[in-house]
Amino acid sequence: MLKRIHDFNDIIRKLRKDLFGKGPERIHTVFVDNMIISTLYGNLTPTEKFIASTAEGKEMIHAARTRMIQDVYQKAPPDGMEELVGAKFVHLFSDIKLEEDIAISVFLFDRQIEHKGGK
Repeated sequence: MLKRIHDFNDIIRKLRKDLFGKGPERIHTVFVDNMIISTLYGNLTPTEKFIASTAEGKEMIHAARTRMIQDVYQKAPPDGMEELVGAKFVHLFSDIKLEEDIAISVFLFDRQIEHKGGK
């Protein structure tokens, strides 16, 4: 299971790095029923941190981060994600708290994620 979580985190990190220019510094992921819940730490680029120093900038960065990632997943899940978890991706729920630079993503799948043996 640990290898699957590691591989899942790698998929998330690569997609976000490609999309935003920086991937999260740390990811904590748990598999629960038909969901995968990931908490992502250290997401923002130095430029985003600077822009988020004003109320208008916070709104802009929050909207861009949440909408962009949801739009990407709405079109198609990243390559290898469904094969890795053995289920069809249904929807992504995501949010970011800019002050603490923490994001959360809840990935919803069409069936329970099987717990495979081994590490």
